[in-house]
Amino acid sequence: MASVESNPKPFSLGPYQVSEDCGFLLKEPLQELPPHYQPWMDIARHIPELVQSHELRSEIYKMPMLSSEFLQNEKELRLAHLVLSMMTMGYVWQEGEKDTVETLPCNLAVPLWNVSQSLGLPPILTHADGVLANWMKKDPEGPFSMENLELLINLPGGDSVRGFFLVTLLVEVAAVPAIKNIPVVINGVRCGDTNAVVQALENISQSIQDMTDALKLMHVYVDPSVFYGIMRIFLSGWKDNPSMPKGLIYEGVQKEPMEYSGGSAAQSSLLHCFDELLGIKHEESSSSFLNRMRDYMPPAHKQLIQDISYQPSLKSFVQQQNCGHLKQTYHLCVSKLLALRNYHITVVSRFITVPAARTRQLRKQSQDLEDETVTRAPIALEERGTGGSGIMNFLKTVRDQTKDAFIPETS
Repeated sequence: MASVESNPKPFSLGPYQVSEDCGFLLKEPLQELPPHYQPWMDIARHIPELVQSHELRSEIYKMPMLSSEFLQNEKELRLAHLVLSMMTMGYVWQEGEKDTVETLPCNLAVPLWNVSQSLGLPPILTHADGVLANWMKKDPEGPFSMENLELLINLPGGDSVRGFFLVTLLVEVAAVPAIKNIPVVINGVRCGDTNAVVQALENISQSIQDMTDALKLMHVYVDPSVFYGIMRIFLSGWKDNPSMPKGLIYEGVQKEPMEYSGGSAAQSSLLHCFDELLGIKHEESSSSFLNRMRDYMPPAHKQLIQDISYQPSLKSFVQQQNCGHLKQTYHLCVSKLLALRNYHITVVSRFITVPAARTRQLRKQSQDLEDETVTRAPIALEERGTGGSGIMNFLKTVRDQTKDAFIPETS
């Protein structure tokens, strides 16, 4: 890796598959694969119904073995990965945690593996699939809004699935101005342009506030009992999951089982970028999980995070400049990121911690649980995120480490 000094070119987002108007989102995802892959699309379009009727596994067994060699570009590969990984989640979790599978059949496992290798993504549903590449605008010229957006592929959970993925997408959209301003900060620090850094940090602060505001829509569009009781298991992986302690055999790929984490907000590149820019350091226990989640991102996005970390330190620049306004805007950025992480803890509490407590209470009372949606949730996930982390302790630790970025007042 070349040093910063040997590369005088201005830092830009160009090499990292990040667009000026969509950020990390895949721009205008394809809605259909080439006709050769219609058998995949026919099943993927009906995952919720097939899971409900307990027919998804049998339909996948009947699916023809199709080679991925006719997928010709990034967008076709991304749609194929979305389709195949959504089918995989439905196949594995169709019967809940009590009747999991040990093997993914080769007619699904082999193409998923090959597409994953082409993209540099793991063979499981990721944030890059369910959020970044799983959307369309009803009116192509219209705004990014709940009213104008629709999912390409769904999981069980009805309107709450749509709400969960699309609200998360709107958080990504709200972050676009912040992502655009990261090169401005880096280049301003390189050449000592305090005014440019101040203006960019103000823009980033506002963008992070907008992310928090977008996240609040989760309470409007997602039912906590549906998220906890129905949806969550379909976002779960086969690493650090007691329901599948051995992992999953990808038939036709290798004979030994493999382990992959389920979906996690930590698979979004956004906060990783902000942490590296602002100089926020995480202790080993949380940083190891965060770093592992980078392997679930598109490689170009992972590279962007890495390359931001190689740049001259913004925090050191702020400390070295005798500029109260610069320090104030840096602290504003850290404050907005801290507030976002605090709000995320509130969301997780409402959608996971509270339903988990209610479920345990209902089980203790030995009530008739069939009518209670929350009690359909897997017991193995009660204290964990779908990515495999001990969720509340992890989030609070990361939040507390964000506070350490504040620069102490000097006498």
